[in-house]
Amino acid sequence: MAHPTDIEIAQACEMKPITEIARAAGIDEKYIELYGRYKAKVDLSLLADLQRPDGKLVLVTAITPTPAGEGKTTTTIGLADGLTRIGKRPVVAIREPSLGPVFGIKGGAAGGGYAQVVPMEDINLHFTGDIHAVGAANNLLAAMIDNHIHQGNSLGIDPRQVTWRRCVDMNDRQLRKIVGGLGGRTDGVPREDGYDITVASEVMAVLCLADSISDLKRRLARIVVGYTYGGKPVTCADLKAAGAMAALLREALKPNLVQTLEGTPAFVHGGPFANIAHGCNSVVATKMALRLGEYAVTEAGFGADLGAEKFLDIKCRMAGLVPSAVVIVATIRALKMHGGLPKNELDHEDIGALERGIPNLLRHVSNIKNVYGLPCVVALNRFPMDTEAEIEFIINKCRSLGVNTVLSTVWAEGGRGGEELAREVVRLCECEKPNFRFAYPDDCPIEEKLLAVVTKVYGGKSVNILPAAKKQIEQLSSLGFSKYPVCIAKTQYSFTDNPAIPGAPEGFEITVRNVRISAGAGFIVVLTGDIMTMPGLPKSPAAERIDVDENGVISGLF
Repeated sequence: MAHPTDIEIAQACEMKPITEIARAAGIDEKYIELYGRYKAKVDLSLLADLQRPDGKLVLVTAITPTPAGEGKTTTTIGLADGLTRIGKRPVVAIREPSLGPVFGIKGGAAGGGYAQVVPMEDINLHFTGDIHAVGAANNLLAAMIDNHIHQGNSLGIDPRQVTWRRCVDMNDRQLRKIVGGLGGRTDGVPREDGYDITVASEVMAVLCLADSISDLKRRLARIVVGYTYGGKPVTCADLKAAGAMAALLREALKPNLVQTLEGTPAFVHGGPFANIAHGCNSVVATKMALRLGEYAVTEAGFGADLGAEKFLDIKCRMAGLVPSAVVIVATIRALKMHGGLPKNELDHEDIGALERGIPNLLRHVSNIKNVYGLPCVVALNRFPMDTEAEIEFIINKCRSLGVNTVLSTVWAEGGRGGEELAREVVRLCECEKPNFRFAYPDDCPIEEKLLAVVTKVYGGKSVNILPAAKKQIEQLSSLGFSKYPVCIAKTQYSFTDNPAIPGAPEGFEITVRNVRISAGAGFIVVLTGDIMTMPGLPKSPAAERIDVDENGVISGLF
């Protein structure tokens, strides 16, 4: 008999009314704004009104992704349900899915198997409209820029130096580079333009880092949208757009409360990509989870070199967060792919391939322990074809670094399959004190920050900054932006900037081709390799297999 699909499992779940979930989490009804029976937004005033100590922050990250899969979100949710089962009070805090990957190749981001957040169809499709609000705010600013130029351009904006792009929440390569303003005199000023996917917009990063409406407005006002003919930055404040943008984002700033399949409270809020943005859910959702739960279980996108690095060096730096423990998710299948085994040969034991691939896991483990000073555990997401010899091999290798490995079967067993992992996480939080530090200080130059991440986290030896990027760094430094952390946009498939190099290579060079400021978010975006801020759909997109019947029941989501 075939195993039920993720959506079939989710649709078979008997969800509790969200008011009941809120009550169990200690959220008074006056803070809840209902979006139907099973979704709600929580008012930000709860953070100020709830007088209780914060819980422990647990970060879930992973090895470098492969087509074999790792199961990071699934593990995050299963761990929280495991904590509930052993008598703890956890709250989940994860990102919202973007429609681009849902209809593309990656699928949704609500977990999988028996470790999901629900209602998964709603979460994966529109949800409470947050991402649409981000797109509307982004595009309002774009419209005001071009209108200002059209109406006489009193600020002297150079149309060739407008850096603000439009956005849409869909993988659409056709929009990467466009020319707008064509037609007659009343149709705008012709100029080159382009679209990013909405979750790569600086507005999304701003939403996820702001901790109040006033902070949101300050951050929006600081956004640099381009430069004048004289090279002076033009900001959102100069265009008087921040107030209207904040009005569009007012409801979106409030965290969304849902539940896991087993009734654990979960905040699903904010959705920046981790290979081209900072890849973390909102600060307000994380702080709410910390205030409400004994354990706030959160995740950061893609591998630890991307999501965890940005979570630690950007989000924790800005929000004053200190994780108590880190979970690094791995699979034997993925490690064998890192060892050079093709995807169609992963189902049989191959210690040789595992030995060649395990340095990828060990580098991520070493980074968390030695670069960032945090206690960690390896969660081995177990598949039926994994052999005892392969499992023992990984346990011994991780033990040599002073890190325990715990088998996780949350995809098949839900919280029951995460109990052992939950116990190890509790042990780390109670018995091992973090000595948290960043990969680089605030006050070092931009080039030194880049080199620190490349050498300490990626395992490379140098950074090749192309001439155009050097000029951009000089300009940003002269404008006083060098104190900001760096947000490196890099392929998720490799420690290098080449997606074809798996494993844990050493001695390589990272090429920087573009550097730009996200002054509202408060970081410097550094584009490496061939990274795209607007993905494309694959040859056979997931959208071809998604449908809805006469009763409104959706099928094909995963």
